[in-house]
Amino acid sequence: MLERTRNIGIAAHIDAGKTTLTERILFYTGMIHKIGEVHDGGATTDWMEQERERGITITSAAVTTEWWQHAEEGVTKLFPGQKQRINIIDTPGHVDFTAEVERSLRVLDGAIVVFDAVAGVQPQTETVWRQATKYNVPRLVFVNKMDRTGADFDNVVSEVKEKLGANAVRILIPIGAEDQLIGQIDVVNQKAVYFSDDDKFGSTYTVRDLEGDLVDLCKQAHDELINAVADVDDQVGEKFLNEEVITLEELKQGLRRATIANLLVPVAGGSAFKNKGVQYLLDAVVDYLPSPLDIPAAIGMNPDNEEEKIEVITSDNEKFVSLAFKLWADKFVGKLVFFRVYSGMIKKGDTVYNPRTRRSERVGRLIQIQANEHKDIDVCYSGDIAAMVGIKNVTTGDTLAAERHDVVLEPPTFPEPVISMAVEPKTIADQEKLALALGRLSEEDPTFMVKTDEETGQTIISGMGELHLEIIIDRLRREFKVEANTGAPQIAYRETITQAAGGEGKLVKQSGGRGQYGHVILSVKPNEKGKGLTIENKVIGGTIPKEYINAVYKGINESMTNGIVAGYPVIDVHVEILDGSYHDVDSNENAFTMAAIFAMKDGFKKASSILLEPIMSVEVSTPDDYQGDVMGDLIRRRGQIQNTESKGKLSIIHAAVPLKTMFGYSTAVRTLSSGRASYAMTPSHFEQVPTNIVEEIVSDRLGY
Repeated sequence: MLERTRNIGIAAHIDAGKTTLTERILFYTGMIHKIGEVHDGGATTDWMEQERERGITITSAAVTTEWWQHAEEGVTKLFPGQKQRINIIDTPGHVDFTAEVERSLRVLDGAIVVFDAVAGVQPQTETVWRQATKYNVPRLVFVNKMDRTGADFDNVVSEVKEKLGANAVRILIPIGAEDQLIGQIDVVNQKAVYFSDDDKFGSTYTVRDLEGDLVDLCKQAHDELINAVADVDDQVGEKFLNEEVITLEELKQGLRRATIANLLVPVAGGSAFKNKGVQYLLDAVVDYLPSPLDIPAAIGMNPDNEEEKIEVITSDNEKFVSLAFKLWADKFVGKLVFFRVYSGMIKKGDTVYNPRTRRSERVGRLIQIQANEHKDIDVCYSGDIAAMVGIKNVTTGDTLAAERHDVVLEPPTFPEPVISMAVEPKTIADQEKLALALGRLSEEDPTFMVKTDEETGQTIISGMGELHLEIIIDRLRREFKVEANTGAPQIAYRETITQAAGGEGKLVKQSGGRGQYGHVILSVKPNEKGKGLTIENKVIGGTIPKEYINAVYKGINESMTNGIVAGYPVIDVHVEILDGSYHDVDSNENAFTMAAIFAMKDGFKKASSILLEPIMSVEVSTPDDYQGDVMGDLIRRRGQIQNTESKGKLSIIHAAVPLKTMFGYSTAVRTLSSGRASYAMTPSHFEQVPTNIVEEIVSDRLGY
């Protein structure tokens, strides 16, 4: 069954049509018998109340379905008449929920990336594409909404090549566009597929020979396809160079190998909402995206020796190894642990081992997830995606393996939160419930963090944006029955240093009896952007005994949590521990930890510390008439206009704008454009705060 399994994700920019496409796939594969729509809150995978009210996807939803490739006259398919199992994860498009995309792509074998045929490549699409590239996920592109006014298939293909650097090849070209969309050209088989106007559900279509202008269009695309495959696939390339006939099956096999190797990206066009083009896209998923057997074996490491790599082979006969990629608090069954099996199999009642905690726990239930519905199963095989119940000591990214099988798979990585706010219970009775609920939510979502401000005692929650925190507060009220008051959103500033400097710290306390003595000399210098904290121990001659070096490391790490400008976390610093001294009786670990903190603070003061603020990449689509007003408003917000482009009667403005100035922008841009502009915003980088604004931020931070 492994070779007939596909684990795929559907990802894109918000409102490109991911959930609508998922709904059509479930309908055509027979899993559902009525098509639900996003706009009326009926989509299968948008099951949360907040999703149905807002018409957006918030949490990634998993579903499992089956697809048969039907044999058709004159059409070659690689797996005709075979039942294919397809595990699908529908992911959010909003940047605030990017963690859902990140962890989904980490465990998937392939992805359909959906593009709006009018808007083309949008900011969050680029983010999704980079995430898929990071995990080496093979992709298909579906150019959706070909029924909309202004739809341009070829323009989107060009943007995918130019903006994303993808080697895109057309395999299903729409016949017609806008209200004249009637079918697709099957480039590989050189046939035309027409959808019946009499069947509003798109279930009926006919395959015909090409006629008229379609013949030349298909020939051009077919020649381009053969050339593209020949350039990257040795088997097809050799026949091409020898001017031998490349059979249809050889071309498809070559395209499959090239897609799985991430050398080519097949592109299809259609309209999910109008039920045109989805069946042949499903055939392309089966034909060109990998099964668990087609991808390289996962590489884990020994937790006791990171240099030792362990190959995790995809086979039911190997030891069980899986990755827990998502936790979810279900009101009916408790904590659900979503996991992907990379090797071996797991049965209900088996015991799994967590190499991080070195503890074993029993699996109470195994569940196949169908959005918010649960189907109990007895066994999960290699390549499967499912959920387990009964595991308590687990976090997102943990490896779950067979008893005493010490192997750790690479966990997904998540961005740092960029926005914070204070939250407090409305009543004393809600206090304990609030702490419990926030703990559960932060366990589920790696980009949602909770901490207590040591100075004020306030509970501070942090997330990826205003919408992210708004959903959290809404879930507190609905799911956990906790009413809470919230403060105004606060920016997650950072601090760093701009030059090299030395620092010295000494703790000497003598008050009768045993004292405290620690002495550390170090140097700090700016690190590469994104490199974080790196530490190098250059102590020689035992001036700081080995048993206290870990304490020095601890002090250095602690000092990075509070900078000297406004008390924000410090980033991108390289530290060299140079020298120090100790006392035979009075030295201890705590004394050296404190001495290291003093030395770091001393170094920060001398190294010209600065405050950094998060900068957002903003893209505004506005009718030409409002371009000047929108650009002027962005500049007033301290934005830097990077470029503008035209798409029909729309102007697309790209700008880098401080997050601090973007609160309430959705209302402002609607007002400026009479409700006709839209925008997207994604975190870009951190930049130095202008000197005239630093004092204002410090005053807000310190409360005066």
